[in-house]
Amino acid sequence: MPARKTMEQNTATKPIRCKAAVCKVAGQPLEMEEVEVAPPRAHEVRIKILCTSLCHTDVTFWRLKGFPPRHPSILGHEAAGVVESVGDHVHEVAVGDTVVPVFLAQCGDCPNCLSDRSNICSGLPAGRPGMPRDGTTRFSFAATGEPINNFLGVSSFTEYTVVDVAHVVRLDPGVPPEKACLLSCGVSTGIGAAWKVAAVEPGSSVAVFGLGAVGLAVAQGCRMRGAKRIIGVDLNPEKRDIGKRLGITDFINPNDIGERTVSEVVKEMTGGGADYCFECIGSTSVMAEAFQSSRKGWGKTVVLGVSNGVAPMSIPSHDILMGRSVVGSLFGGLKPKADIPILAQKYVDKELELDEFVTHEMGFNDINAAFDLLTQGKCLRCIIWMDGARENGSVGVENGRACNAKARLTSLSYRD
Repeated sequence: MPARKTMEQNTATKPIRCKAAVCKVAGQPLEMEEVEVAPPRAHEVRIKILCTSLCHTDVTFWRLKGFPPRHPSILGHEAAGVVESVGDHVHEVAVGDTVVPVFLAQCGDCPNCLSDRSNICSGLPAGRPGMPRDGTTRFSFAATGEPINNFLGVSSFTEYTVVDVAHVVRLDPGVPPEKACLLSCGVSTGIGAAWKVAAVEPGSSVAVFGLGAVGLAVAQGCRMRGAKRIIGVDLNPEKRDIGKRLGITDFINPNDIGERTVSEVVKEMTGGGADYCFECIGSTSVMAEAFQSSRKGWGKTVVLGVSNGVAPMSIPSHDILMGRSVVGSLFGGLKPKADIPILAQKYVDKELELDEFVTHEMGFNDINAAFDLLTQGKCLRCIIWMDGARENGSVGVENGRACNAKARLTSLSYRD
């Protein structure tokens, strides 16, 4: 405790200069810059990032044009770290705690946070630019003082970040950081969608469209819920094997079914349609196909993919009248502070598989290589280690080499 207090007293009120990967132009490689990270204000936490991972949401916003306030910005929202300092009115975490930042807030006081019916915090809504309470940023270029925009309330492509305490979840330090960071977005989203949003029942049939990290987490969650048949749909034939290890019982490659649609094949395999369908890609056409794959009477389609366009999803009204339903899901319906620690404990108890999701690891300076791997469909999750973090207790792999040969992916696939 004395060491913690000394650390806090030495740094809490001072800016920190560190290295960050800055997005300056949409779709262009990130640039390593020295940045200044301001001290945390009231209700805020400054975190030393140990490792971060790359999600397709990061890629979607990296490519996105037409949003002047977005550049320059520091992307990234899956990460694990250690609390370096805290602002006033922060009581639930302390200096030295192991934490994961999460893009979805849980203030604990708004009607939505107090209800079991929603995980969408209305007190600090997701998607606002800047810090959630005042709209400002804690980042600037060290050389010029020019502000740098943050991203989804997290901004983890930096050695230090400042996050509102409503976006911070404390974890047991026994959970390895490279596994903990998976729980801050993708894996939790998929598991939660199966458990909470769909509430998959034992013996049911499921179709999962897109076997990226989110889709494979859906498959694992459905298996844990006792689903009898779990059909994976993906353009990448190499997803079959890892899918089988995480719960997929059947695999459909749309390129191998001739003139038939995926929905026709799913209906044939399930005798009328799947009880639950999950869209994990972000394509409105695939959302419609997932809906058509669901069973009339009670089929439920859960949309998890983040679309990078504004095209509407088209569903015939008479199909809705036949008892089918569609529901969207953000973060799998999970309440971060309550549910992420439960998932972490399930990993510790060997009830939840996380190791399979980590297909590559590399150092921070190689972050652009991680973008290449993900956009080419060659990885599920690439763990990006900050300088020195691996040497302090975690074993990584240099230069982006695949750390799990079984899960190495080599061709373009449905996105997560």
